[in-house]
Amino acid sequence: MSQRAVKSIVIVGGGTAGWMTATALAKIFDRESCSIRLIEPDGLGTASLDEATVPAAHEFNRRFGIDERELMRATNATFRFGTEFKDWRAIGHSYMHTAGKFGQEIEGVGFQHYWLRQRMTDDAAPIEDFALSCVAAKKGRFQHPVDDPRSVYSTYSYALHLDATLYVSFLRDMAEKLGVERIEDEVVDVHLGGEDGFIRGVELKSGDLVDGELFIDCSGFRGLLIEGALRTGYEDWRGWLPFDSALVVQTESTGDPLPYTRATANRAGWQWRTPLQNRVGNGYMYSSAYIGEEAARDVLLDGLEGELLTDPELERFKPGKRLKMWRRNCVAIGSSSGFLGPLESTEIFLIQAAITKLIEYFPDAEFPAANASAYNRQLDTLYAGVRDFIILHFKATQRDDSNFWHYCREMSVPEELALRMQLFASRGVVYRRNGELFDESDWLAVFLGQGVIPENYDPRADRIQEDQLRQLLKGMREHIDQAANAMPPHRETIIASCDPGVSA
Repeated sequence: MSQRAVKSIVIVGGGTAGWMTATALAKIFDRESCSIRLIEPDGLGTASLDEATVPAAHEFNRRFGIDERELMRATNATFRFGTEFKDWRAIGHSYMHTAGKFGQEIEGVGFQHYWLRQRMTDDAAPIEDFALSCVAAKKGRFQHPVDDPRSVYSTYSYALHLDATLYVSFLRDMAEKLGVERIEDEVVDVHLGGEDGFIRGVELKSGDLVDGELFIDCSGFRGLLIEGALRTGYEDWRGWLPFDSALVVQTESTGDPLPYTRATANRAGWQWRTPLQNRVGNGYMYSSAYIGEEAARDVLLDGLEGELLTDPELERFKPGKRLKMWRRNCVAIGSSSGFLGPLESTEIFLIQAAITKLIEYFPDAEFPAANASAYNRQLDTLYAGVRDFIILHFKATQRDDSNFWHYCREMSVPEELALRMQLFASRGVVYRRNGELFDESDWLAVFLGQGVIPENYDPRADRIQEDQLRQLLKGMREHIDQAANAMPPHRETIIASCDPGVSA
């Protein structure tokens, strides 16, 4: 006997999470068979702190019919190879984490082992010189990758910087054209069922009652449904991610946009710089236990390039996640489900992943417990993997110039991250789980960039003669440099990609 399908979805909250969810679900469900209503106050809602995606966003865009050229034009987007980390390992040191491979595997052995071998016996070039995305990023150049695996231009991917507010507007327009009903109002109360504790409806400031079957909480940090009504509980990760405040400001551009984000560490946190076509997004993520708001504001303003376009705005939050992201007939998506910060531009990805898994485990009107259980298990694992990757940036540091960095160096880390660090430090082995966001190259970039240098390498890398290896790496490096120089400047690629008269 077939179960009755869910015929009514209510999304509480707009912003990036709400309108991404609305757009995706409207693409999946016919408006006649399932109504989708989104409730948000006047305006577009709070945009994400994050103004960048990761390469996995391409899959989401393709699946739900979002054209990259249209998106770039609508959001003043630029291309993004990755992030430059300044002063993280030590003051004065910088490295790049980009979405690209280092060198190439030789006789079934990972490139890092050959690089480590040469480093131990010779003056090896920086490993970044063997990643086309790193070299091109530093030169301010960009071109789309190709599919031909024989080409060096197939060894990297890319993402986007975008204006989060304009992104919300873009998604809202798509969703409303697909039949999503926007209700401009504010939720003041949540009505629960007497026996099962399911959400039956939400009461609005206007006095109206909006009922539904599936409720999606995109209300932001407060978690109006998942926490305010259902009292689900929250796992606090501030012990590993020591920040709880952010000051955000926009500035004028001072030159052509670079194809990467910049993250600069300081005594009590870190600052980001996100280049868009028409301006720059900036922010200072910090711990209020180590610096006060006024001092933090001074640090932010001192580190800016270009004239202010907005006044600094303060956000307070608690890194961590809900104990359950799906409870009863409520699914929390976005910062209502958890928050890890914008350091590796994962916020939009986590929204995307939550939507994808919700569709995969979408319930019938009986809401089988197995659906929620499977969803929660997979999202918990995904969040933990991203969390550990971000923790690595703080833990693996040589800085000890402030109480903040002393704490980061000495803090204990989750067991699985400790295992990853031990394995890599011993022989350059990268341990990963299936389905993780960050691949081997990502972990390599941050391990080596943060100064975690393995004591040994895979002995199979010794099968090549020393002179042969030296020539092989020299040729690889020269080929990559030539390929980077052949790329067009980033600005030119942006202009071509935003030209409606140029075909994809």
